[in-house]
Amino acid sequence: HVPQMVDYIADLVRSGRAYVAEDGVYYEVGQQQGYGKLSGRRLDEMVADAEKEGKLAHGLRSRADFALWKRVKPGEPSWPSPWGDGRPGWHIECSVMSLHTLGATFDIHAGGEELKFPHHENEIAQGEAHGGGYAQVWMHNNLVQFEGAKVSKSDPRMRDPAFRRQ
Repeated sequence: HVPQMVDYIADLVRSGRAYVAEDGVYYEVGQQQGYGKLSGRRLDEMVADAEKEGKLAHGLRSRADFALWKRVKPGEPSWPSPWGDGRPGWHIECSVMSLHTLGATFDIHAGGEELKFPHHENEIAQGEAHGGGYAQVWMHNNLVQFEGAKVSKSDPRMRDPAFRRQ
């Protein structure tokens, strides 16, 4: 779906919702009406959090803006684009594959609570800016814990059938 991602990003740039910076293409969060509606976070708080975390601003208009396309770094896989060889950002992949498979607006989107912000918030922004309504219903599960520790699909214990039966 990389060619479709490039086209989708180009649409966002043409519409003025995204811009080219030093190291790639970014979505301008400040133009998104209602950004933060899923997570309940306010944009001014997000910018303050990004400043506390020392997020670097490589020509960004706001520290809250997020990457749609990252220019290639040595050793990384890359694809051609109008903005130079690079790779898609994390959030754009989901929006483009959802559009391709489910359409601009679909019924249910689910995921872990930890994805609500920023991942799902950014998917909503992109989808709405691209002309869709995105998901009508959001369902988030809480983190899975076992013996007081978070368990994720990357946890090596998950490959053990005996552990999974516990």
